[in-house]
Amino acid sequence: MASLTRRELLKTSGGALVAATASAALTIEPVAAQTPRRGGVFRLVMQLDPQGFDPHATLSFVTMIPLSFSHSRLVKVKAGPSVKPGTYPIEPDVAESWTRSNDTTYVFKLRKDVRWHNKPPVNGRELTADDVKYTYDRFRTIQGNPNRQFLESVDRIDVLDRHTVRFVLKEPSAWFLDMLASTATWLVARECVEKFGDLKKVESAIGTGPWMLERWEPNVRLVYVRNPNYFVPGLPYADGVEILLDRDPSSRLASWLGGKIDFAPEYQMVVRRLDLDVARRQKPGLQSVEYPWPVMGLTGFKLDREPFKDVRVRRALSRATSLADIFDGNAFSLGHYVAQGVVPAALGEWSVPIDQLGPEGRKDYQFDTADAKRLLAAAGYPNGFKTTVDTTAGFGPDFMDYVQVLVRNWKDAGIDAELNVKEYGAYVSTTIFGKFDKMMAGLRAIFTQPDSYLAQLFLPESPLNILGVHDGKLTEMIRLQRRTFDVAKRRDIIWEVQRYVAEEGYFGVNGSARVVSAWDAPVKNFMPNNGYDYGGRLMAAWIAK
Repeated sequence: MASLTRRELLKTSGGALVAATASAALTIEPVAAQTPRRGGVFRLVMQLDPQGFDPHATLSFVTMIPLSFSHSRLVKVKAGPSVKPGTYPIEPDVAESWTRSNDTTYVFKLRKDVRWHNKPPVNGRELTADDVKYTYDRFRTIQGNPNRQFLESVDRIDVLDRHTVRFVLKEPSAWFLDMLASTATWLVARECVEKFGDLKKVESAIGTGPWMLERWEPNVRLVYVRNPNYFVPGLPYADGVEILLDRDPSSRLASWLGGKIDFAPEYQMVVRRLDLDVARRQKPGLQSVEYPWPVMGLTGFKLDREPFKDVRVRRALSRATSLADIFDGNAFSLGHYVAQGVVPAALGEWSVPIDQLGPEGRKDYQFDTADAKRLLAAAGYPNGFKTTVDTTAGFGPDFMDYVQVLVRNWKDAGIDAELNVKEYGAYVSTTIFGKFDKMMAGLRAIFTQPDSYLAQLFLPESPLNILGVHDGKLTEMIRLQRRTFDVAKRRDIIWEVQRYVAEEGYFGVNGSARVVSAWDAPVKNFMPNNGYDYGGRLMAAWIAK
């Protein structure tokens, strides 16, 4: 292996490529003729404690994953072994059905058998249209919601009757249903907000989902029990879920190999390729699937400050960066990766192929330290320059190895970067909102549609526009694809957005590991997918032992 030895680069947190890859690597038992079995406890691991239980207060995966077991949405991304990773069909959750009467009006009929968990202060009462309106009005208006853009198109929400709610949009949004299926849109109860305020206490984690959060032992585990009143008859099959909390990659691997958990120990049930052979030897019947991860690295810089005002400097950063150096030594990929633009390859046809970028964008993916030096000299920095880079060790030691590769690559081109390593909570509350001096290095959140990869980083009004992009042409293209319901035409616009972003140097060269997710032989009717909805994928799975 190369010098990078502890890689969890994508631990935080595609079409034809994903389908082909997944099909080729799929090693799971067909579900035909299997009989579901009730009982048992799913055991998995997560790296960090949740940052409270308010989906409207953070975009962190360490909050959204725990909520996926206890909470519901109007609609969700379909789960199950028939849904291959990288495909995102939408199906009802607490909504029974919906209609779109025109481009800006959606009416949702709610199921009549949905009840909140039977815990105070909600005490198992029925979920109604008023709850839906309350949740999404709060989502749109609460101060500091980093995911507010998901529903920025909503003008108003009307309660038509106890089980019918209408969303009226300000303008057409071709991604509206996908936005509602986001794992930031969990339904919350008014009583919980009124009693617990910031929803940080474990008692406030009350939803309508398949399991109920019983206890949280910080730095140890989260424990869930089956919701006996879950609205899908017969589900979930498992009596409970236990999530171990473990920051140490070696310890997580030992827990899996030792039989303490049922799924591979990294984010999204992934096993590092470095550990795959030993896992297969020790776990007969191990099931697995290979696919591109959607999470990518993010190198941010202040466009209104020197030297980053000059596109030649931004291109020099890209051309000084070697994806091979990053992924060949990455324990997750061991050289298995895919280069991509600002929309990850995990989203299939929405991601423009690198060979179809513009001329400067294509050159950025051709690692060339000499050309990076030439660009710096042309921009007035013949001896390079010094900068600071804010980052965090909270994504794990292998992420920090990735950052060190960037620093070494840049140093070879004359860019001297000093790291400012922040505690994870401080990083999430500051750096990702653009509160850094010159540069930052981190990971991007997972989205199941391309709009968020573009809007959050590039629309001027976005709180996550950390680069300070104010580009009228780019803004109009992003808004145009939102208004375009014809899928082929929308894809063409999104490809053009990615070409433009690459030519302007707003987003540097990037790639994603082609990872392997794995789960033990007794786990049936399961398939992982990109995103934070672990609970949605597990509620129809069962344990055959």
